[in-house]
Amino acid sequence: MKAVVLAAGTGRRLWPLTENRPKPMIPAVNRPILEHVLEALEAAGVDEVLLVVGANRQRVQSYFGNGREWAFEVSYVVQERQLGTGHALLQAEAVIGESFLALNGDRIIDPELIERVRDRHRETNEPVVSVTRVPEPSRYGVVDLDGTELRAIDEKPPPDRTTSEFINAGVYGFAPDVFAAIRNTETRGERALTDTLSELLADRRLQAVTYRGTWLDVSEPWDLLDMNDSLIAAGDSGRAGSATVDPTAAVAEATVVGDDVVIHPQAAVLRGVTLGDNVSVGPGAVVENAVLLSDVTLRAGAVVTDCIVGANTTVGPNTTVKGGATDVLLEDRVYHGVTFGGLLGDNVEIGANVAVQPGTVVGNGATVGDGTHVSGRIDDGAAIRRG
Repeated sequence: MKAVVLAAGTGRRLWPLTENRPKPMIPAVNRPILEHVLEALEAAGVDEVLLVVGANRQRVQSYFGNGREWAFEVSYVVQERQLGTGHALLQAEAVIGESFLALNGDRIIDPELIERVRDRHRETNEPVVSVTRVPEPSRYGVVDLDGTELRAIDEKPPPDRTTSEFINAGVYGFAPDVFAAIRNTETRGERALTDTLSELLADRRLQAVTYRGTWLDVSEPWDLLDMNDSLIAAGDSGRAGSATVDPTAAVAEATVVGDDVVIHPQAAVLRGVTLGDNVSVGPGAVVENAVLLSDVTLRAGAVVTDCIVGANTTVGPNTTVKGGATDVLLEDRVYHGVTFGGLLGDNVEIGANVAVQPGTVVGNGATVGDGTHVSGRIDDGAAIRRG
């Protein structure tokens, strides 16, 4: 069975990481999230994959090519404008002639879920929706169940209106008639696939596959830290043979160390850390619960905690990114009590003796001068100086 993977999302809440790469190409333990998704599809026996791509699509196409390294062919269709998940799926209509799977390209799942959705659709010939339990269901599409069938779906209801622990897990089994249903769904500017599912419930049954396995989603920046930690805990850790670690440095087992990484004397790489290729951790530097993309440099004595650091960024000597719980403002919404030291974009230069307060987000190409204290949001290309 063919699988359509929605990989055109812009991921605005993950700014500035998603300015230079599609959301599914954000790395998790040094591999794009989308690569984890394709691995699950391969293990589930899918024989062809169609990727719906959008902005920065060259990053996806150059990385995955035609699927030569996979057990299936990979092809592409383009969603030129991001007008919702239903609109994204419609881009595949011309090349889908039989039942197919559809899933998000930015959620990591087990092959078991793909297999069960496929098998249920083959058995019933009805639309199939996967569901799972999460701690905060109001962040997602909450679903009500009637045994093995879907009864209702409510997209991101307020917490006090959430009546179910189950959410839409984002893996579907459809016949081609779903495309007509999407076109016939009333829209308010965007075509959300969940709106179509709600309308289908009015006159037909939707099958529900309940799932309790791996389900890792990145909606906000700190979710990437959780995803990284979960994958490491599941055994996705290790050190590349080309990495150089000084004998006096401390490196925890629960870490991922990429190619050509250099960890200098007295440095400490603690639990829950992924170091991308060509990262340098300077003498006496400390990093914990963090994701460092490729070509990052931490100078001597830098401390980086609960943080994401973009590619080719430098953190100066004795600079501290203080982790811990904080309140964060993203796109006019305040998130309370999240563990998040900060997000430093690509090509950022942080000087010496800088204090980066918890929850700080620094845009791509920004420069922060020596001895400054920074917090909140810093725009792309900004130059921050002391005083």
